[in-house]
Amino acid sequence: MARLPGRDRNRREPPLLLAIESADVPVGCTQAPAFAEMTSLGDVPTKRPQLYLSGDPAADQLLSEDPLALLVGMVLDQQIPLEWAFQGPFNLAQRLDARLDATAIAQMPEDELAAAFATRPALHRYPASMAKRVQALARHVVTSYGGEAARIWTPAGSGPELLGRVRALPGFGEQKAKIFVALLGKQLGVKAKGWVEVSSPFGEAGTHLSIADIDGPDALALVREHKREMKQAAKSTAAAHSVKSTTPRAKSTTPRQRGPARNQG
Repeated sequence: MARLPGRDRNRREPPLLLAIESADVPVGCTQAPAFAEMTSLGDVPTKRPQLYLSGDPAADQLLSEDPLALLVGMVLDQQIPLEWAFQGPFNLAQRLDARLDATAIAQMPEDELAAAFATRPALHRYPASMAKRVQALARHVVTSYGGEAARIWTPAGSGPELLGRVRALPGFGEQKAKIFVALLGKQLGVKAKGWVEVSSPFGEAGTHLSIADIDGPDALALVREHKREMKQAAKSTAAAHSVKSTTPRAKSTTPRQRGPARNQG
């Protein structure tokens, strides 16, 4: 398996990154600043945030500190349990024997990245497809944000602008983009003006609709219950439509009326 390079220490970094970059970082961790130290969009928490999405402390630490890892987890969060999805970035970093680096992933041979995803246990139910999406995400981060995922939201002048940036990311549809903006605002201190409105209903307070609301085991259980209810409602609706479309039409018992007799004269 190819080894990805870490952050180039000869590259000129923004002063904020240089100020907090550590000398020794274990595999699976990151030198990127914590979210609380990066945000510049309003109220910023005074301590580092901690996410609880994967069920694994080391994986959650990576998600909490590395913006690219969190984006990768969001891309993987599709058609598999969320813990599996959000453990993916940490497991990927271990398999590549390096920190997750957008430039390195973008330049990596596609077959090698696909192999890293497919190695058992696979990082996703559809490893080849997700490897392509993650590489597309990395390339977008490189071409649009200089390889620094945090620059997607630092700064973003308004909620609509932030949502537009997130929505443009490969692997992010409308709903996933809203959920991510809600996660940034609720748990990571990224509060662009109007973020609650553009991420509705996921940004609203007191809800348990998505990963944006998971701050511990109890919240996880509530979000799971909501997802089960939504899936059941969707199945019921689909079943109702299926019955309606397959029900044969009743034959008419009204005799057909013949047209006027032709003039025989």
